[in-house]
Amino acid sequence: MAERRVQLNGIALHVVDEGAGPLVVLCHGFPELAFSWRHQLPALASEGYRVVAPDMRGFGQSSRPADVEAYDVVSLCGDMTGLLDALGEDSAIFVGHDWGASLVWSLAVLEPARVRAVAGLSVPFVPRAPAAPIPIMRRHLGEDFYIVWFQEPELADEALARDVRRTLTTSRQWTAAWAQEVDSVPKLAPWLSEDELAVYVRAFERTGFSGGLNWYRNIDRNWELTESVAERHVVQPALFLTGELDPVRGFMPAAAMQGWVDDLRAEVVVPGAGHWVQQQAPDAVNAALLEFLASL
Repeated sequence: MAERRVQLNGIALHVVDEGAGPLVVLCHGFPELAFSWRHQLPALASEGYRVVAPDMRGFGQSSRPADVEAYDVVSLCGDMTGLLDALGEDSAIFVGHDWGASLVWSLAVLEPARVRAVAGLSVPFVPRAPAAPIPIMRRHLGEDFYIVWFQEPELADEALARDVRRTLTTSRQWTAAWAQEVDSVPKLAPWLSEDELAVYVRAFERTGFSGGLNWYRNIDRNWELTESVAERHVVQPALFLTGELDPVRGFMPAAAMQGWVDDLRAEVVVPGAGHWVQQQAPDAVNAALLEFLASL
């Protein structure tokens, strides 16, 4: 796979680029890397697609601006349109997982001409809330809900970076209580090898988690910035895929998409899979993505 840095939108993104054909851009979430798509890159490329996976802004070998405001949705969408420009492409098929899914749904709404089709993994399209989301989460899910806990500057940053291996392998929600406890060494997930885990550990020991946490710290700012497109639908061909055991289903149900995603071609639930679905169940994910791509 070719790896390089691409200058765009005032920053640099480290990207993995494989294959030739219609462009598919894979956007990872938190706390992940372009490496999270290691099973999808060769599978899609071998079927005649050019597949590009960046380390997203704030992660891995890409730029990590210090200002929290540098991670709002307009800036992040600007990274993706800048990437298209740098690659000489007018549009692409965008696939995202976790925060990457949230981003590609937003990109489809904010920059519809640049998105040929969109696939969200784990996180469905959610229409703009009637009020700023963080106070709503605080009221309904509590101060110790991980997204609420992440809002406090530096607190989660230090706690997550204290023991990177523990942070990346815990099966519990990251919370203030979690941060104060001393766990035994968590068991490695059966779908992740020690060598694969080491890639993540090395990356986050070098960068820390602040870049990724700043995506969460822009949730209310994103709500303000998207007021002008609040009534827009996702009009592109779309796919939603999630794991049966993904806890995100409990507070971001796929039903939120009803009436807002006009061409939802498939809604796939992978049996027995959790949140890290493209790594845990790559064969099922690859099959669903290829079927979706073939329908375009």
